[in-house]
Amino acid sequence: MQEITVGVDGMMCGMCESHVNDAVRAAFPTVKKVSSSHGAGKTVIVIEEDIPDEKIREVIDKTGYTVTGITRNPYEKKGFFSRLKKD
Repeated sequence: MQEITVGVDGMMCGMCESHVNDAVRAAFPTVKKVSSSHGAGKTVIVIEEDIPDEKIREVIDKTGYTVTGITRNPYEKKGFFSRLKKD
C-alpha cells in the first residue's frame, strides 16, 4: 500500500476537509483511507493502487482548493499491534 500526502491550500474548516475527502473518495473508489487537516494544510490518502499526480490535482482543483505538493511513501500501519514483531 502507498500513502500519498497532498499539500492543499485553501481549506479553512472541517467542512472544507470533508469536501476534499468526499471528492477523493468519489473519484478513486479504491481508496482505503483519506483524511484532511485544514490546520496542517494537507490531505493523506492511503491506497493500494497508484494514482497519477495529475489526477489527484484535477480532483482537488475541481473542489476549489489548490494542490501545493504531492509526496509518496510506503504505508505502514500504525498502532500497538503493528509494533509487535513476528519471528
